Amino acid sequence: MDRVFLETKIMATDDGAISGIAWKFGAPDRIGDWIEPGAFKGAKLPIPMLFGHDMNDPIGTWDGADEKSDGLHLFGKLLVDDLQRAREVRALVKSGAVRGISVGFITKKASARTGGGRTIKSLELLEASLVTVPMHPGARVTSAKSAIDALRIAEAINRASVALRKGA
Repeated sequence: MDRVFLETKIMATDDGAISGIAWKFGAPDRIGDWIEPGAFKGAKLPIPMLFGHDMNDPIGTWDGADEKSDGLHLFGKLLVDDLQRAREVRALVKSGAVRGISVGFITKKASARTGGGRTIKSLELLEASLVTVPMHPGARVTSAKSAIDALRIAEAINRASVALRKGA
């Protein structure tokens, strides 16, 4: 799954309503990937709202998407009435400590770009996460993608190690 990090203005209200730009058109990310307008068409909503791409940390849903000339705008709701974690994340968003959105997707149609990267013409949007360390205002893919995967692998190894020690 690809992930793109974006620094944006996120608005969160007391009732948990939240919105932001999930991808800005017109600029490649750090590895040269460029998502074309229209690539997000057909996004099947709602999609999960996660914190930091952690599949075990859902905090709400993105219920609306609007592809405008400047990019993909998402609208959703933090589940503040039902989840303590969502209330915590809302407080982080309101304080400015969390101000990025990162989309997780599967590339469906892409072509290589001169100089590196891809032009992505079609994708399947799987989730969009609120993230603590936004990268570039143009939704830049970073090595954080690899870092997140590495952290998950390390957690799995630690859990397996503990289980093996208990069994020995």
